[in-house]
Amino acid sequence: MSIRSRDSSTVVGLLLLALVVVMQLSGCALTSAGNAPPDNPEGTLAAPLSISFGTVAVGSTTTQNAMLSNTGSAAVTVSQATISTSNFSLLGVSFPMTVGAGQVVPVQIQFAPQQAGNLSGTLSVTSNATNGTVSVALAGTGTAPGLSVSPATLAFGTVSVGGNSTQSVTLTNSGSASLTITSASLSGSAFSMSGLSTPLTLAASQSSTFSVQFAPTAGGSASGSISFVSNASGSPTTLTLSGTGEASGAALSASPSSVAFGSVVIGNNSSQTVTLKNTGTSSISISQVAVSGSAFAVSGISAPLTLTGGESTTFPVIFTPTASGAVSGSVTVTSTAANPSLVIALSGTGATAQPQLTVSPTSVSFANVAVGTTASQSVTLSNTGTGALTISAASASGAGFATSGLSLPATVSPGQNATLTVTFTPAAAGSATGTVSVTSNAPGSPVAIPLSGTGAQGQLSASPGSVAFGSVLVGGSDPQVITLSNTGSVALTISKASVSGTGFSLSGLSAPLTLNAGASSTFTVSFAPTATGSASGSVSLTSNASNSTLVVSLTGTGIQPQLTATPSSVTFGNVNTGSNASETISLTNSGTASLTITQATISSGAFTMSGLTVPLTISASSSSSLTVTFAPTATGAASSSITLTSNAPGSPMTISLTGTGVSPTLQLTVSPTTLNFGNVQVGDTGSETATLTNSGNSSVTISQMTTSGTGYSASGVGAGQVLTAGQSVSLTVTFTPTATGSATGTVTITSNATNSPTTITLTGGSHLVDLSWTASTSTVVGYNIYRGTVSGGPYVKLNATAVSGTSYTDTGVVAGQLYYYVVTAVDSSGVESVYSNQASATVPTP
Repeated sequence: MSIRSRDSSTVVGLLLLALVVVMQLSGCALTSAGNAPPDNPEGTLAAPLSISFGTVAVGSTTTQNAMLSNTGSAAVTVSQATISTSNFSLLGVSFPMTVGAGQVVPVQIQFAPQQAGNLSGTLSVTSNATNGTVSVALAGTGTAPGLSVSPATLAFGTVSVGGNSTQSVTLTNSGSASLTITSASLSGSAFSMSGLSTPLTLAASQSSTFSVQFAPTAGGSASGSISFVSNASGSPTTLTLSGTGEASGAALSASPSSVAFGSVVIGNNSSQTVTLKNTGTSSISISQVAVSGSAFAVSGISAPLTLTGGESTTFPVIFTPTASGAVSGSVTVTSTAANPSLVIALSGTGATAQPQLTVSPTSVSFANVAVGTTASQSVTLSNTGTGALTISAASASGAGFATSGLSLPATVSPGQNATLTVTFTPAAAGSATGTVSVTSNAPGSPVAIPLSGTGAQGQLSASPGSVAFGSVLVGGSDPQVITLSNTGSVALTISKASVSGTGFSLSGLSAPLTLNAGASSTFTVSFAPTATGSASGSVSLTSNASNSTLVVSLTGTGIQPQLTATPSSVTFGNVNTGSNASETISLTNSGTASLTITQATISSGAFTMSGLTVPLTISASSSSSLTVTFAPTATGAASSSITLTSNAPGSPMTISLTGTGVSPTLQLTVSPTTLNFGNVQVGDTGSETATLTNSGNSSVTISQMTTSGTGYSASGVGAGQVLTAGQSVSLTVTFTPTATGSATGTVTITSNATNSPTTITLTGGSHLVDLSWTASTSTVVGYNIYRGTVSGGPYVKLNATAVSGTSYTDTGVVAGQLYYYVVTAVDSSGVESVYSNQASATVPTP
């Protein structure tokens, strides 16, 4: 094998050792022991996911088949099938049932809705199939008719005899199925109907109207009904009819139509008033008013008497019993009215004299009575009988209850009364019960009067129950009002009020203070913090209320602003005379309250300030900024300061400013000054970058950039480009060699800098190594080429696929590097020979 470098005169001869490939293939065989297990066929039961029966009227039925199919390879035994609701049922099927492999069996299901509406159920089929229980969702809609009659009752009012009145009736199918009215029967001789023929069929929501007429043939009330027989639930449906016939002429009425006097003591009398009214439109004449029953009498009415249409008259009926026992009688009024003889029944009972004790009130309740105080109520003892009442004893039981004010024994005449005082003096809060027992000669003695009462105390509440002052500026004060209320049922007294906690105080409350039940009073609590941070305290109120000590918690936070300047001082360094430099200062309120800057001054003309208008308010944790500019007019150090006056602690704040005025300088530097492109193959392009920097303190203007050397070019910098002091720009140089060998060049930058022109030295080259070898004496399909940088390896394979010829060009070499090469031969089975003898090549620099 020979190795040659195109740009080197060195030639190395290499004899490739003959490649002998010996390959031995060993066979392999797959064997198995025993027979494979046979297939294990299984049954799989399938059914439809759901069946819809559609709409079926209640009372009707429909059927559908659920097709059960065995999609497996073995028979399936169905042991059971159930349905979850009575609206669906199975027909003509028995279990167990066998479904052969591939067989389809229908199962008949009946839908018989028992009510209207959407109905659902589930068919569950249990079998020994691999998929266990199969479920089928069942759905259907039940429909039913409904009969609605409007109006529900028909009242014709008063209609003259011989006349008539007609009203309409609407029949509506309020259900969801067809309604059939098979008959409509009418009762009541004064009523008739028209416009309705039966049988009548109405679709869902459909209506039909017919007429009903009232034609009275005689005066007085009339009633009737229409009965509708249909297929709706609740049939028959009845429509009630009513009306009043008004006869010609007038009618006489009495109010009350009968008089009951109850018990009246023998020898006494009782009177009740009766009103006679002409309810007609024409006048009537009363010819006689007669009384039956020796104990009854009338007065104030004389016959004959005329009553015009609608006119009334009154008279008293008197009952005066002469003996004990029930008595009855009547008043008969004879007139020219349509009812010529009006009878008013009378009844009463003669009673002997007897006392009767009546108590008012029948029970005594003391709502809320302050513990240790006394409340009283009066009880009236009345004799509502007819004989003298003697009260012999009256006593109270129950804790805190007592009686007074009645001297015993006491006699009370019929119709008179006596007064008994009941007092309640609770010793403790809570409910109490008792009884007053009154003994007398009246029936039912003794009489018990239930007593109840509640011992009560005041209840003190504060609103708000706690006071949060929030944030208060240190040195300031925040007052808040607290309302004290007595929510109890009796008065209370506040005996002491105190406040605790730094910065908290109270005013407007003087103890002792009495609050009646339901009354309120206010006082003021103030928070005046002396330092920042959270503070807590409380107001403690002592009283005789049930909650004897009431505590109102107090919280607040002292806040104040804090001014921070970033930076706290500004150093401008060197600034050319005639130019300027600016810095931004951030003013931050790092405190907890709003900051107000009221004044801002600067002390030197070389320094100016902008961007800050006073007064300026900065909220807590917020910032603002100002700009300081240094514009020196002479060389040398300069200093100044900014003074900020604010409401923050430590005001005023001073920010020192320093800077130095210097004369302007022009200097352009390049880095690196030499660019080495190394080995770049002919036709390829290498790229390197250099940085131009204005290292002076004044702007530099680039007027020209030129490049020399074959294959070199530069970009990134143009004529007229300005670099300010300290500014940098990147310059890109490319090398595209057109021939092998070394190449040099130069980039020249011309500017107004004092060190112009600035140059960059360029070096590079294009190198490769050609390899060739003698062919193998064996039959091969190609060769693999290996390269290393150490004699004897290790080597790296260069080619991706076998090289079919006996030469190879290595283009991936680096200038100045020594390389070592070996070759192997590859047969058709991919078997590779041992390495050939080694050859080496040194790549020139560059």
